[in-house]
Amino acid sequence: MLKSRLLPTLCYLITSSFFLVSYAAAEQRPLPEVKVMTPKVEQIIERKEFTGRFEAIEDVALRARVSGYLDAVHFKDGQQVEKGDLLFEIDPRPFKAALARAEAELSRVQSQLKLAQLELERGERLLTQKAIAAEEVDTRRARYQEANANVAASQAAVQTAALDLQYTKIVAPVTGRISSRQIDVGNLVSTEGSATPLTTIVTTNPLHFVFDVSEAEYLQLARAAGGEAALNGQTEITAQLRLLDEQGWPREGLLNFVDNRIDEFTGTLRMRVKVENDEGLLRPGIFGRLRMPVSEPHEALLVPDRAVVSDQAAKILLVVNDEGIVEPRPIQPGSLQENSMRVIESGISAEDRVIVQGLMIARPGSEVNAVPFEEGNNGEQN
Repeated sequence: MLKSRLLPTLCYLITSSFFLVSYAAAEQRPLPEVKVMTPKVEQIIERKEFTGRFEAIEDVALRARVSGYLDAVHFKDGQQVEKGDLLFEIDPRPFKAALARAEAELSRVQSQLKLAQLELERGERLLTQKAIAAEEVDTRRARYQEANANVAASQAAVQTAALDLQYTKIVAPVTGRISSRQIDVGNLVSTEGSATPLTTIVTTNPLHFVFDVSEAEYLQLARAAGGEAALNGQTEITAQLRLLDEQGWPREGLLNFVDNRIDEFTGTLRMRVKVENDEGLLRPGIFGRLRMPVSEPHEALLVPDRAVVSDQAAKILLVVNDEGIVEPRPIQPGSLQENSMRVIESGISAEDRVIVQGLMIARPGSEVNAVPFEEGNNGEQN
């Protein structure tokens, strides 16, 4: 009977001791450690990045201006050509014959003009002596004018035949890199209908970098550049560029074109930067990245970009208050700087302790052990 009464009491004491030990262990467990830093205050110029494509300043599709059989090709596919270089030759013999025929016709009508002139002069002398009727003189004057018109028409025919003969030699209209030929020697080159281009030539130095900006981005760029001065090209705006495999921003260009209207379908405005290509690496069609300033120099708060946390559609920073409690702060992030620091436009102050390491163990409302964050000597964050 006594044992049955002592057993529940003993179980209660054992259970109570277990919970007391667990509570004591929990009280002795160290707080999770996170590394914090206050935002840096620096003088910066905010920049916006855009994706675009390099284009040739001049892109020429060569087409024949006269029909005939192709006699010769004077270039290698893909080579650099200079303005005026001979590229194609069409069989000139039919055009030489046409020129000779036109010149012969010109000689014939010129002789008729001389005869008509002599007859008119003789008739005018006879008319003064009243040895010829006035109607005859008028007829001779009309023959002279007709002969004069025939000479002018024949001269135009000679010029046309000479141009056709000149067009049998197709030369490079610009300096640039030529594509592959689209027709081989012996084929008939025709100008009827929509003739296929014989080849194309694109200029390679300098090039244009073409990109599109939204209305809001355009307003930022224009205000940063001085408003109206940016619209009419009075201000030289420098842009920095890089290719997809390049680090940093090793290239520069000058903004030389802003379109005159925003596309009503896409809501974007086309802009263009002129870029030198002295080393010849750039080719029309290559994609690249460009950045331009969108603000005047000003002081800004910066934190490491990895400290910014996404919470559904919002961006937040986790900060540690004076009591060591984690608090979430909704922020308005700005541009990303070269050193992986993110501009924070609003949401925190320069005195806030922002968690930059230990984000996975920091829970809003929980207590943590905040340790100062230090940067490594190599610029990387520890």
